[in-house]
Amino acid sequence: MLETTAEVMCPHCGETITLFLDLSIEEQSYIEDCSVCCQPMTVSYSTADGGLAGLNVEAAS
Repeated sequence: MLETTAEVMCPHCGETITLFLDLSIEEQSYIEDCSVCCQPMTVSYSTADGGLAGLNVEAAS
């Protein structure tokens, strides 16, 4: 399994958190709680050639 980490800013509290991403999946979207404020956020990412191609984090509705 190909994994990487990404540093992102929580859309709720503004703290920088680390996400662990599975790069063996070409495109994924899921809800994860912030490890600081516990508010839900939607994480969406895509991969290309075994690397991270795009990453978006926004407040979950």
